[in-house]
Amino acid sequence: MTTLKMSLPWLLAGAFVTVPAFAQEVPLVYDVENTSADCPPPPLPAFSELPSIEPLTDPFAWSDGSGRSTNFEDWRCRRAEIKAEIEQYEIGPKPDRPDTLTATYADDTLRVNITVNGNTLTLTSAIVLPEGDGPFPAVIGIGAGSGSLPSDIFASRDIVQIPFNFGQVMAWQQTRGNEPINALYPDLTYMGAYSAWSWGVSRLIDGLELVAADLPLDLQHLAITGCSFAGKMALFAGAFDERIALTIAQESGGGGAAAWRVSETLGAVETLGNTSHVWFMESMFQFADSVPKLPHDHHELMAMVAPRALLVLGNPDFVWLADESGYVSSRAAHEVWKTFGVGDRFGFSIVGGHGHCQLPEVQRPEVEAFVDKFLMGDMTANTDVTVHPYDYVDYERWYQWWGTGEPTLPPPPVVATATYEVECGTVGGNWLTLFDTLASNGAYVTVDSAKADSTSTTVAPAGSENAIAITFSADSTGTYALALRVNCPTGNDDSFWIKMDDGEFVSYNGLNTNGWEWKNITSYELTEGEHTLTIAYREDGALLDKISFSARPYLPMEMGDEAANLCEVDIPTGVLDLLESEGYALAQSYPNPFRGKTTIAFQLETSTYVSLKVYTLYGQEIEELAGREFPAGTHTVEFVPRDLAAGVYLYAIKTDTFAACRKMVFQSE
Repeated sequence: MTTLKMSLPWLLAGAFVTVPAFAQEVPLVYDVENTSADCPPPPLPAFSELPSIEPLTDPFAWSDGSGRSTNFEDWRCRRAEIKAEIEQYEIGPKPDRPDTLTATYADDTLRVNITVNGNTLTLTSAIVLPEGDGPFPAVIGIGAGSGSLPSDIFASRDIVQIPFNFGQVMAWQQTRGNEPINALYPDLTYMGAYSAWSWGVSRLIDGLELVAADLPLDLQHLAITGCSFAGKMALFAGAFDERIALTIAQESGGGGAAAWRVSETLGAVETLGNTSHVWFMESMFQFADSVPKLPHDHHELMAMVAPRALLVLGNPDFVWLADESGYVSSRAAHEVWKTFGVGDRFGFSIVGGHGHCQLPEVQRPEVEAFVDKFLMGDMTANTDVTVHPYDYVDYERWYQWWGTGEPTLPPPPVVATATYEVECGTVGGNWLTLFDTLASNGAYVTVDSAKADSTSTTVAPAGSENAIAITFSADSTGTYALALRVNCPTGNDDSFWIKMDDGEFVSYNGLNTNGWEWKNITSYELTEGEHTLTIAYREDGALLDKISFSARPYLPMEMGDEAANLCEVDIPTGVLDLLESEGYALAQSYPNPFRGKTTIAFQLETSTYVSLKVYTLYGQEIEELAGREFPAGTHTVEFVPRDLAAGVYLYAIKTDTFAACRKMVFQSE
């Protein structure tokens, strides 16, 4: 059913260029921050009154349940409903432009003064202006003029680079009530950082408009970009200000492009309950165990950018980013642009093999295409970008219910997965099997450093004594993803040599972790039947617990399922003596469980550097309690949680010769 709620002259606010067919009626950008300010507010029920919707919510369905509309004329007010829901349940209200706002541009610096209730907040931006008369297109970069993208992409095209200094509005880890914006809006100290930062970007754009006579910008061609937490910031800013023609959200992860609902199914990723409390309203976390009660999701945050241009960049090498969720969310969001006949204005590229927030060469042409089309006006640029490694994902099951009125989520496909204990394989004589209560089956393996070959980093060590062999059976011919559960404390102890059957050894490096973590390694095309995986050491400090083979590259949760080759581990007495007679110890925190604070004691045989850190069960670092030289003897440190949810946490000590980890239980007041 199509319900026409409102048909107002929205198109009059738009900027038009010559584009094909139906797209001629769909603006590329708007002259005002919010074209839907006059739309009626949607119902915003209390948490207890919200229904549970397991699949992705329908971006075309009116919030009051009266129907849905795919007419472009109605999108203005439907978008307003999504905006109101995100403000109500996630980030808090984004204040409107205040009456008193002034701006100057001098000495290549923009200065914007915003005054509310007698208090003034000042934004400054050191602008990089090309030579010439202009007007020039422009990009707002979070933290730097081009965000985390190479600056030459913009400089080579005479695009002005405008850094947004977000700390002038709110710090990265805000202290509620003590941030610059709080002086202007003391009643909004509960707001999340993404509301505050979006407000700051809009006020920066206000300033650009005010100095138009001195700063030759083409404000019909304005972009914003950022990466990681700043990628989320760019996405929120682009969604909430319709004067931005192009948004590039780079590796934004959970809370950005990823859908909260989908992320809940993926394991050790940034979920709603496991993201920063200061970036969102504290009240959002009431949804941590009830994500389906959210009346929206982040495919709709992205859809708020429509019909303007959005490019989403991902990096699946960093599991925390939940890029499979970002992929599903992007597929769902893309339906909005396609419905309006402008599918080429949305693209996503999820590519690994590079560092976090480092644009690889393979993604550069995709970024340049979006820049050329939506900042430079080259409408021939190819922006049909849908690059991803997720051919196995049934993304449509998350939104195939749209338009039916029946929000049901089909069950996921059954995935064949098997895990194997490394210590239960054929372990060579140059490896040690050691106890660890945090290891699956209570044990792990590591090479005996006294027997390690110093050439192992350049060539796999020969001989069965240097290898671990695990024989397993593939139920059917197909692709199998290999994951390892490892503890690799430093960049000098984070690699292995691995081969399948009679293949060549391949080095897998860069597996650095915080405690025990699962790491995706590679995939193999295997025939049905028996195979042998062989692992040889490469660096003598890397610890190996368990392996997983799966028909899909999902990382197991915590220790994973029970292993197919489970065995009883017989650790030699000499090894136990080695662990327990070195004069080092890490005590159980006291009290435990605890409220307020707890004390952790440790013992050192000699003076040494000590690292003592607190982690989540997923290995995400929370706080470093010690990171300095300590004399021999017994020492204590206190842990006082800040903005920490009740639950089980880990604390781990590491010296040059000793490492240990324990659990503690925090109970909120």
